[in-house]
Amino acid sequence: MLDEIAEELGIESFVCYNGQYVIFEGEVILKKPLPQESLERLIQTATENEHPIVFSASDTLRVNLPDHPGVREGMTSIKREYPKVDANYYHGRNIYQCLLFCEENYDAFYSDNFPQYRFMRWHDVSVDVCPSDGSKARGIRDMIQKLGFSMEDTYAFGDGLNDIDMLKEVGCGVAMGNAREELKAVADHVTDSVSEDGIMKGLKQIGLL
Repeated sequence: MLDEIAEELGIESFVCYNGQYVIFEGEVILKKPLPQESLERLIQTATENEHPIVFSASDTLRVNLPDHPGVREGMTSIKREYPKVDANYYHGRNIYQCLLFCEENYDAFYSDNFPQYRFMRWHDVSVDVCPSDGSKARGIRDMIQKLGFSMEDTYAFGDGLNDIDMLKEVGCGVAMGNAREELKAVADHVTDSVSEDGIMKGLKQIGLL
């Protein structure tokens, strides 16, 4: 998902998958895949509830159920096609994050039954599934340690509930205008919606442009 924009802008360093996979100047400096045993149980439970899962590896995505409206809505919102179907894609492969497609009223159910994971909602139809100690903030800490910066020197923009930890920890956190109120409450600044040049306006607002 990053290849095209990375090539255009010459970016070689990334914090990916809510901090579970971090690349610094083309070199992987952090890999924290999901444990296979608990992933098996999560897949079984989600399948029983007819909740699809998208498996996110280092190079691509696969989904375990075909033609699900929630998956289609979520992937369309990030301008991606429906992933190829492979229910066994996680076998023998490092999976750094899953996208679990379910309504918000299921969040507490999954959190209570799978304490080894964090379920962070990024869309009305989906949550990110990460290790319990995983977050974008952690990935940023690993990146800036490599760079020799401090957290006070960092800036971040976010629009989902999975951005709360990140905006709290960076030196300056900016919530998009389309963000949930819970995220805006912890941000240092609020800019316009992502569809209304919110990033550019936010960069000007905080003095970086």
